Amino acid sequence: MTTIVKRRRGSRGSPDGKPNPIDIHVGSRVRLRRTLLGMSQEKLGEAIGLTFQQVQKYERGANRIGASRLFELSKVLDVPVSFFFDDMNAETSGGRVPGVSEASPDFDSKDLSKREILELARAFDRIKDEKVRKSVLELTKSLSRTTSEA
Repeated sequence: MTTIVKRRRGSRGSPDGKPNPIDIHVGSRVRLRRTLLGMSQEKLGEAIGLTFQQVQKYERGANRIGASRLFELSKVLDVPVSFFFDDMNAETSGGRVPGVSEASPDFDSKDLSKREILELARAFDRIKDEKVRKSVLELTKSLSRTTSEA
């Protein structure tokens, strides 16, 4: 006798019911960009016609984000769609993904929750002059080298 497994509409397809790692990664990138912009879940939800609870589910990876919604999010958050897949490691993607950059080995996403880093990123994002942005980046790199050598 053959057993037929019926999945709920929108289920992840994993036998344990856990969210797909790619959905979790994409959701974390939505949260990262929203936070860097200083936008609340409620404001993001209003901009794309959802409740903040639905945005929370997207950010946790509990709900999968469809292509049209991802496109809409990219416009509201002012990033290319590829941003949501950046820094995805091979383990998450199940192998190398063409066109998606690998995460840097010393990057820890928990550091992004530090207030100073968010403030720095917001301030840096407001610098419109390309030469000034590059100078600030080089200064920051230089300062980090001197403090790590001390």
